[in-house]
Amino acid sequence: SCRPRRRVNPGFLAQLRLYEAMGCAVDSSSVLYKRYRLQMLSERFSEPQDLPREVFAVDPTNICQTPNTEVLYRCRKCRRALFRSSSILSHMEGVGPTAFAHKRITDSARLCGSGHEKCTSYFTEPVQWMEPALLGVMEGQLLCPKCTSKLGSFSWRGEQCSCGRWVTPAFQIHKSRVDEVRTLPVGNFQAAKT
Repeated sequence: SCRPRRRVNPGFLAQLRLYEAMGCAVDSSSVLYKRYRLQMLSERFSEPQDLPREVFAVDPTNICQTPNTEVLYRCRKCRRALFRSSSILSHMEGVGPTAFAHKRITDSARLCGSGHEKCTSYFTEPVQWMEPALLGVMEGQLLCPKCTSKLGSFSWRGEQCSCGRWVTPAFQIHKSRVDEVRTLPVGNFQAAKT
């Protein structure tokens, strides 16, 4: 009150809002926390050479069994496990085709859409199998570690989702390139449903 020009650091205020949104506890499994941590990394590194190990989600092939509540995503071509539902970082839906006005979308293309475009990709946290592709570069393609088919792309600067939202940093995997695998309990046995 003595110095009206003094203000609280906006970064500190953002951290306080994040802390409050997580229920006044640091929850490292929270989507909000994971997104915040990745944003801080993207601002800190001009070309990421050495990323902390805790940034990467565990490769699903390194875990014996996926919990019943989690969905597993596999490469559509070779069926290699790529990531789990807990690795997906959700984002607020954008405004759709109007966000792409800078790309000069024609009126006929706008009319073809339903007006409420959905996301055609998953934005995930980095997974251990992505590490060789991410080190030393700001953007590139994400290829299946087994069959090398293209799954999507990544950019530490961010990418625009099909819904119109800009996601930073972006580790984007196209939904058309992966299959969802859910495990359903059947008696005492587990059955996979794709």
